[in-house]
Amino acid sequence: MITFLVCLAALVIAYFTYGKYLEKVCGIDAANPVPSKTMYDGVDYIPMPRWKVFLIQLLNIAGLGPIFGALLGAAYGPVAFLWITLGGIFMGAMHDFVAGVISLKEGGRSLPEIIGNYLGNGTRAFMRVFSVFLMVLVGAVFMSQPAELIASNVAAPVLETPAFSGMSWELVAVLAVILIYYILATLLPIDKLIGRIYPLFGIALLVMALSILYILLVHSDTYIIPELTSLENQIADADKFPIVPMLFTTIACGAISGFHATQSPMMARCMTNEKQSRSIFYGAMIAESIVALIWAAIGMAFWGGVEGLNAAIAEYGGSAAKLVNVITSTTMGPVVTACVLVGIIGCAITSGDTAFRCARLIVSDMFGIGQKNLVKRLLVSLPLFAVALFIIFALPFQTIWSYFAWCNQTLAVITLWCITVYLFKKSKPVMIAMLPALIMTYVCSSYIFISPMMCGMENRTLAYILGGVLTVVIAGAVHVKARNK
Repeated sequence: MITFLVCLAALVIAYFTYGKYLEKVCGIDAANPVPSKTMYDGVDYIPMPRWKVFLIQLLNIAGLGPIFGALLGAAYGPVAFLWITLGGIFMGAMHDFVAGVISLKEGGRSLPEIIGNYLGNGTRAFMRVFSVFLMVLVGAVFMSQPAELIASNVAAPVLETPAFSGMSWELVAVLAVILIYYILATLLPIDKLIGRIYPLFGIALLVMALSILYILLVHSDTYIIPELTSLENQIADADKFPIVPMLFTTIACGAISGFHATQSPMMARCMTNEKQSRSIFYGAMIAESIVALIWAAIGMAFWGGVEGLNAAIAEYGGSAAKLVNVITSTTMGPVVTACVLVGIIGCAITSGDTAFRCARLIVSDMFGIGQKNLVKRLLVSLPLFAVALFIIFALPFQTIWSYFAWCNQTLAVITLWCITVYLFKKSKPVMIAMLPALIMTYVCSSYIFISPMMCGMENRTLAYILGGVLTVVIAGAVHVKARNK
């Protein structure tokens, strides 16, 4: 319990200390004009109140990550607390804040265009394709998973048609409903649908976490949270899943996630004052880290320790959704459990729709397609949905998720290097971004050689050396780029 409480306190304190320091670094000034006023278009550039923008940002970046990822990451042991806390404060929240501020100061530009300005046109071209691909992957993940969660609670015959083989009627119907919602959320002005329902789901996400926190504090004798006494890897198959890099990709949204930087420009277009940046960008990430910390704690405590959690993960086939269902149904009763299920489905859906909306904005920025006209928005969006549906039906979920996890953290690496160059050009302290960039570059580089989904090298020493070499090469290339600029 002490480790958990210290980490929880550190996250809260960081908002008022490190978050304020970053404000000074980035030169936040309430007098500066904001895109919602200078570029208002009634579709994407629309001023909204800070509380609403904060809750939308929280839902945009959270999804199932701080719940499912934290539960599975807790299998590594209390070391997960350390990663969530330090990663959230010095990597994730900094990454979200500075990337969001850059977009805010540059007219709400999408992430690939920002990265192109600081890392060159070649990187811009790569990021345009890479970001859209990641957004479609996110959309596919968060379309299929809530559909399966809903359909799994209803017994139904399995379809035998070639296109939907192995799927129930309910699953296909739910997929269709979610797809229709995604299309509407992607095309309508941001304040018409997203601006109205997101705050409700944002509140639900926080209430879920606070309910679990209440259980942990009030029933601390029953649910004992393990203490951090070493950096030991306690996952069931530690040789196959080393802490570096596997923990760093398992828990992404609770510590650092490149997906977040793609979402920030949408909110940068809706803010009414630069002074809102700390609460909306840094604050939303800190809130997400707190949510992840709580779910990681209940994961270890509910099954009597890390060993029990690993046994439960094996029993339920690695399904985080089933773990959540068992925890909530045991600790909260059927009514609250149903509400939690609805909240989790809402969290998933509200990341998928903004992923598609973000992809639309990236493509429109890429080709200079104005988005005031509904027909133009539709022409940009329909191919994105078609590709997502193909991915859902063509690839198994575990494959989609594994590649999404690596792509997500790779995007964080590129964003961190972009922030480093931005700070360098502004004569600001670059180490606040360079150190996280080096760490995450090494994580993603070593993942290439270690992960069974990629090279799967058994010689871990060689894999780590190759990861280090690749990190040095990438850092050197960024250094040369920054000096040339």
